[in-house]
Amino acid sequence: MKSYQFTPEGVCSRSITFDLDDEKKIHHLKFQGGCPGNLSAIGRLLEGKDAKEAADILRGNDCAGKGTSCADQLSRALDKALKEE
Repeated sequence: MKSYQFTPEGVCSRSITFDLDDEKKIHHLKFQGGCPGNLSAIGRLLEGKDAKEAADILRGNDCAGKGTSCADQLSRALDKALKEE
């Protein structure tokens, strides 16, 4: 299992951390900062889910007209991690 840390831009969360296993499944997803209830729920919903599928679902999600969101930033983090593999 490989660990990743991503610094989001343009959103309230300050850090996104997660692990990807050999099958590219998400584990231990955590956000620092942002909306704690919603971001905790995202982590629970995505535990054990396919990283590419999750990124495809979350990509483009907007928060209050910012042009991005914590979920969109997670999609970018997942895309980056998958390219490194």
